[in-house]
Amino acid sequence: MRRREFITLLGGAATAWPLGVRAQQATKTYRIGFVGLPSADSLPLRPEAFRAGLRDLGYQEGRNIVIEYRWAEGRYERLPALFAELVRLNVDVIVTHGTPGALAAKQVTNTIPIVVAVIGDAEASGVVASVARPGGNVTGLTIFVPELAAKRLELLKETMPGLTDVGVLLNAVNPANAPIGPAMRSTAEPLKLKLHQFGVREADEFEAAFAEMASKRIGALVVIEDATLIANAQALAQIALRQRLPSIGWPDYAAAGGLLSYGINFTDMFRRAATFVDKILKGAKPNDLPVERATKFETIVNLNTAKALGIEVSTSLLLRADEVIE
Repeated sequence: MRRREFITLLGGAATAWPLGVRAQQATKTYRIGFVGLPSADSLPLRPEAFRAGLRDLGYQEGRNIVIEYRWAEGRYERLPALFAELVRLNVDVIVTHGTPGALAAKQVTNTIPIVVAVIGDAEASGVVASVARPGGNVTGLTIFVPELAAKRLELLKETMPGLTDVGVLLNAVNPANAPIGPAMRSTAEPLKLKLHQFGVREADEFEAAFAEMASKRIGALVVIEDATLIANAQALAQIALRQRLPSIGWPDYAAAGGLLSYGINFTDMFRRAATFVDKILKGAKPNDLPVERATKFETIVNLNTAKALGIEVSTSLLLRADEVIE
């Protein structure tokens, strides 16, 4: 067979291949780096929601995407090394969450796109130049923790009109906490509430913090969003209940046993983060993707906890609640 005829025959055979075979050969596999702040088993719904969002957009692990998971185990000092490892793997995009995660990722790379699934005020923390024009390699979804924390004070006061002293539990090493104090104080003053701040870094510091609250006769507690605290919601709620301390936190917190919850649905935000990844993999630049603000907020009341604490929740609050746990 002549060379030209042989080449023509090969070309004809290639065009005769089934479309599925040719599409499979043409499929590119993208590598996504995912860095979680707590341990891998502490918040299983978040990464699963992210994977579900990717599946909805046509991505399948092992076929056209590979996800490299890394977990800080609540030790934020490990974050730079985890992100550096993903940079060495030359991932196409990095996904993380929280202010510590976003800042650490941004410090490690200014070229690989970074999607932050949820962060407390991306603009105030300096992660982006503005929510409308991020101005770098970071984009994603943001919430406004100071406003959420202030609203929780109002809900506690409504539930306990005689309340005077409120504890504020937060992660002492999370830089997102800086604007929370002023926002809560401006709300606390007209409500005649005195705030007491308690900082923890790891779960083994919880008992000591609650013992200090008891010594200061704290009447109720606001728990501030942080990956470490979120991952230990059940432990926190149980300690608060044991000490007969009414407490309020993010939406998962009431389900874990807290009295009240007010905030955004984190699982939905992780699922939404997949759309940012999809746009970036299709060629969009993070700077061209405005940071999205959370717009849906949930109020949850745990009546079982209320009964255990001897608290009668007002009918007005129960009617406004998105969910009542009985």
